[in-house]
Amino acid sequence: MKNGSLFAFFHLTGLGLKLGLSCCLMLLLQFSTSPYCRKVRLALGYKGIPFQVENLTPGLHVLKLKPLTGGLRTVPVLLPQLDGQPPAIADSTQILHSIESRFPSPSLLPADESLQAEAWMIEDWLDESIGIATRFVYYEFRAGAGKQIDPSVLSQLVIQLARRQFGINHASAKLAELRLSAALDLLHRRWQDGAYLVGDSLSVADIAAAALLSPLALIPQYRLDYPWLFSRIAQIHGVCGETLPPGF
Repeated sequence: MKNGSLFAFFHLTGLGLKLGLSCCLMLLLQFSTSPYCRKVRLALGYKGIPFQVENLTPGLHVLKLKPLTGGLRTVPVLLPQLDGQPPAIADSTQILHSIESRFPSPSLLPADESLQAEAWMIEDWLDESIGIATRFVYYEFRAGAGKQIDPSVLSQLVIQLARRQFGINHASAKLAELRLSAALDLLHRRWQDGAYLVGDSLSVADIAAAALLSPLALIPQYRLDYPWLFSRIAQIHGVCGETLPPGF
């Protein structure tokens, strides 16, 4: 089992039993390094839902996922293994919608409906725009100044394949840096105004930010320029019982 899920598996087993769940009820198919899989782990941990993870091998993962998802190739995929639930739920945002609906307490949404819509809007923005910008910046760093993090041939091959797959080059990474800078300014203002991005409690917006921006922890310049970000990421991981990402 992934160390980051120990909180959900052991410490929260009692809560799972109170909810009428059995241990390791859900199975999360993931890449261990994926921020989108981290987002799901944070949500499951916060809600105290017992789960296990199965780490898939990039490339070979499609052989497992396509029959389960009807042809989708991306992680995370959650296997709820619950009566009345689909056998597999793909896409991190759809997984969050599903577990919020099935397990509404503790909630990852504000009580006010208008704020709920705002939380989902920010989650989607982080998922579809800022998470992707982070990916570009991260892989540009890992191919250059950050190569020493893991200079092995296999690691560098994976990085080059990812850059080719996503169209990452110096020019596209520079544009991503600009988008990321504007996003971080906005998040900083929101977190300065209150403890949470939306409303007065942890929400899907905070979970998405803590997960999708976590790869920046390995980039020294971001650690230097945005100490408040990594403090908030660490706080959210602590609340959710998830192991901190690399770089902490």
